[in-house]
Amino acid sequence: SHIGSDGVLQGKKLSPEQVQHDYGKTLSALPLKPATFIVYFVSGSDELTQESKAKLDQVLDEMRTRPAPDVLLIGHTDTVGSMEMNDILSRQRAEKVRAVLIRAGIKASRIEVTGRGKRDLLVPTGDNVEELHNRGVEINVR
Repeated sequence: SHIGSDGVLQGKKLSPEQVQHDYGKTLSALPLKPATFIVYFVSGSDELTQESKAKLDQVLDEMRTRPAPDVLLIGHTDTVGSMEMNDILSRQRAEKVRAVLIRAGIKASRIEVTGRGKRDLLVPTGDNVEELHNRGVEINVR
């Protein structure tokens, strides 16, 4: 690298192979990028849909690639029911996912849980609208 006549640092382009050769150890030491998943629930319950039960396997596979994953679980509901009922239900949903992760070997101390009820809808709707995509738990893995 050198500074060109225009005062800009000039450098050569490295191939992916050269980058891996020169910086591979450094790159492998960097933390993995955060990953986000969403699993969904049957209306009015903390029961996962069949598709989401299968998706949890993907989530667990992702977590196993990390030496000490930090997990944030954020429960949501659709807009059917009272604010208080949905706050409780969203927390129950997040706790349900937490229990699954703990049974799979994720340390409880690495999992944070919160419930947002019908605040912060994933899909905007009016009040008293059943919407599968709002009945979810966001799983943020760092």
